[in-house]
Amino acid sequence: MISFESVTKTYPGPRRAAHEVVAVQDTSFTVETGTITVLAGSSGCGKTTLLRMVNRMVTPTSGTIRIDGDDIAELDPVKLRRSIGYVMQHAGLLPHKTVAENIAVVPRLNGATKATARDAVGRMLELVELPADMGGRYPAELSGGQAQRVGVARALADEPNILLMDEPFGAVDPLVRAGLQQQLLDIQPELDTTMLFVTHDMNEALRLGHEIILLAEHGRIVQQDSPGQLVAEPANAFVEDFLGLNGMDQNLRTRITEDGRTLVVDSLGRPAGFLEQT
Repeated sequence: MISFESVTKTYPGPRRAAHEVVAVQDTSFTVETGTITVLAGSSGCGKTTLLRMVNRMVTPTSGTIRIDGDDIAELDPVKLRRSIGYVMQHAGLLPHKTVAENIAVVPRLNGATKATARDAVGRMLELVELPADMGGRYPAELSGGQAQRVGVARALADEPNILLMDEPFGAVDPLVRAGLQQQLLDIQPELDTTMLFVTHDMNEALRLGHEIILLAEHGRIVQQDSPGQLVAEPANAFVEDFLGLNGMDQNLRTRITEDGRTLVVDSLGRPAGFLEQT
């Protein structure tokens, strides 16, 4: 479990300015173990700042972040980062290393033998549905979707309990993106990994999240709910407006299909997607 307790992050203001720039102010929430929690909101709302605090790439000005009860400020930052998977938008693969070498980076840093790391590479390529012979390729030889799959494989190679994902599918086309989203939904229950996922796309948030935390300016939580509850009972006009982004009609509602699944449709009855139920 990841818990944020009254977390604030400020930065020095512009030169000669009398005030600080507030990125996140007094934000508290919990990410339950074994779930996908989505931080959603417009650019500049603090969602990436919050995500990067979990592995201490950003240090909060005040407040406490705990992982399974342990204050991360008291943990070794290098060991912490190596114990947490991290996927970013453009994969961040090392261009001079092969796919296999990229996937093996963290296991090797954590002391795995070459044979153990090689086994991990094989398992991860299979997990993300890439052929074994792709391990010999370099990042420049991959498509965008393949690179993102390798990024996910690298992040999971040492079997972390936590996976951080910062808009990981934002740079690929819609068809590839949908495939990557489905693959993530298939992988997560198998590994029982706790995932914190950042996006500004509510379509993506509704599809992936067991819980969605919708943020306004300075990391202020407007609503924290399951996808179904968020759609059925938006807390205020801000939530309603945000649900209307990305080409979706603001007047969303749900329907139960014959097989018992919950379908989100707009005011014209056009399907926006299925809600994943926990």
